[in-house]
Amino acid sequence: AIRKKSTKSPPVLSHEFILQNHADIVSCVAMVFLLGLMFEITAKASIIFVTLQYNVTLPATEEQATESTSLYYYGIKDLATVFFYMLVAIIIHAIIQEYVLDKINRRMHFSKTKHSKFNESGQLSAFYLFSCIWGTFILISENYISDPTILWRAYPHNLMTFQMKFFYIAQLAYWFHAFPELYFQKTKKEDIPRQLVYIGLYLFHIAGAYLLNLNHLGLVLLVLHYFVEFLFHISRLFYFSDEKYQKGFSLWAVLFVLGRLLTLILSVLTVGFGLARAENQKLDFSAGNFNVLAVRIAVLASICITQAFMMWKFINFQLRRWREHSAFQAPAVKKKPTVTKGRSSRKGTENGVNGTVTSNGADSPRNRKEKSS
Repeated sequence: AIRKKSTKSPPVLSHEFILQNHADIVSCVAMVFLLGLMFEITAKASIIFVTLQYNVTLPATEEQATESTSLYYYGIKDLATVFFYMLVAIIIHAIIQEYVLDKINRRMHFSKTKHSKFNESGQLSAFYLFSCIWGTFILISENYISDPTILWRAYPHNLMTFQMKFFYIAQLAYWFHAFPELYFQKTKKEDIPRQLVYIGLYLFHIAGAYLLNLNHLGLVLLVLHYFVEFLFHISRLFYFSDEKYQKGFSLWAVLFVLGRLLTLILSVLTVGFGLARAENQKLDFSAGNFNVLAVRIAVLASICITQAFMMWKFINFQLRRWREHSAFQAPAVKKKPTVTKGRSSRKGTENGVNGTVTSNGADSPRNRKEKSS
């Protein structure tokens, strides 16, 4: 008898396999770097990825503490550290998705559109809350609140504490991890441009503050911005559970405008006045001094343009909500147009990031019930 050869093909890394097991694949890659610390041959290479680089030990002085302190500056090796913690961010993202958000989604029976928005707000609200607490702890520990002149005094701030540098490494790692997550989470094509815009804005400003040694100002602005964004996404999560919930969005709208004003005030005060009056205004790459007129104008221009762009999106979003709400409140002869406008009103409330409205369809609980029926 002739035996038939097996027709089964060996397992390959197909598209569906990577999507379903991406957390396990990333975990294996991260474990390779951790296991490399256990062997002397690979320890020198692995330590670049796992631990912070470029540390400087300052001797103790009589005026300060009796113990020596370790400070850090940035360099090209930070890219390896950012890559490793990007893998850690992907793993944490998958854990939150599987053990928290997916369980809530199964209980609430959200529609596909609402499901993606709930996942987005759930992930971002957890990140914003963690970053706000961490950043506030750094602000308090380094006396930024009691002495605001630290934002520009003794520039360049090329030496950072461990907490400060690790905070920036974690921020860069998180926003870099958002790019592969677009693939892992099967993001819709119409949502990808919006996602790329705000991911790129985050990376541009965080990396700019880090490379230009404006880490003090960047930390304050990030904590302020993250707090406002956390309020928006947590309000959207509550809205998904109960569509009558609107108070959180009203409070967010007020704080959003105040946040933009405070961002502009702190930026102009630090860059336009504080650094402009500093004695050392010479470009020096070795010392990390970028306090020259061209750089200051570029920094203020980028901040002002970004804030104006966000306010423009926010105003358009609020005007659209107001028009749809007014149309819904106006008496109508026919019932069908009234129901349609009501749907669009609810749709406009829950869409968007930073006040931007996406092109996704209506995903309110009533629409979900009608679709399921």
